[in-house]
Amino acid sequence: MKRGSLNGAGIGLRIPHVQQILAADESDIPWFEVLADNWLVEGGLNKQMLEAIAERYPLVLHSVGLSLGGLPAIDLDYLAQIRALKESTGALWYSEHASFSGNAGRKVPDLLPLPYTEEAVKHLSRRIIQVQEFMGERILLENVSTYVSCQFNELTEGEFLAAVAKEADCYLLLDINNAYVTAKNLNQDMQAFMEAIPVERVKQIHLAGFHDKGDFLLDAHNHPVDKDVWQEFEHFIAKNGAIPSMIEWDNDLPPLERLLAERNIAAAILQAADENRHPNGSRTDSRGKAEGDRGVGQCA
Repeated sequence: MKRGSLNGAGIGLRIPHVQQILAADESDIPWFEVLADNWLVEGGLNKQMLEAIAERYPLVLHSVGLSLGGLPAIDLDYLAQIRALKESTGALWYSEHASFSGNAGRKVPDLLPLPYTEEAVKHLSRRIIQVQEFMGERILLENVSTYVSCQFNELTEGEFLAAVAKEADCYLLLDINNAYVTAKNLNQDMQAFMEAIPVERVKQIHLAGFHDKGDFLLDAHNHPVDKDVWQEFEHFIAKNGAIPSMIEWDNDLPPLERLLAERNIAAAILQAADENRHPNGSRTDSRGKAEGDRGVGQCA
């Protein structure tokens, strides 16, 4: 398995592309994100194929099945499978969502937003701490796309995520597409959200494409990254430095070459920011910071 560190722009590993990736003598893709749930189903995807990728590339794990914000007890059997997959692939870290997927034994195939209240901060933080103790390391928490807002909100989404990250002492996975979709759907201030995010906690960034349904934006992951999302990403990176970033494309999957064209845009933005912040070629880590200038410590 190949561990190393994460730098630059990666992509989500998707089955139709695996053979082409393995057949290549070398690749410009520096790392992959693996959607863990796809590899945990009994009789599901070939783990030998995943291990072959893990021998050649650094990986990170992402999942959608934990229901971190729910009321039922954390599913430790599921989490044990995540931990085992992380160990077998050498994945550098594990991320989940600031959401829930149903309660009282009823699961829904979606990532439902939480109320942004002090009570929810405490609830979600306690559950993240439990997960981190089980995993033996900090996890990354991702913001989700939303279509409705809670009338009982006491905080903005950015304030909520910042409070949870501090309370639970976890990292953040900043999904800029999700933030944009939410801002447009709920007529909220995108810049206020971005400014509330504690950048020292952000270990990874997601970029994806939405589907404009006319009266709302759907986080469909089936289009190229929108120009406005690229603009938000470029502004954030120019201000804060290079952070490992990746393209998510899950539906209506394009040829690998099309996906890599998107990745190359992100890579160029990261490279430009890194060069601007370190014009003399000083050594940088995966966050684009000079060595010795770290904020929060490494996950792995």
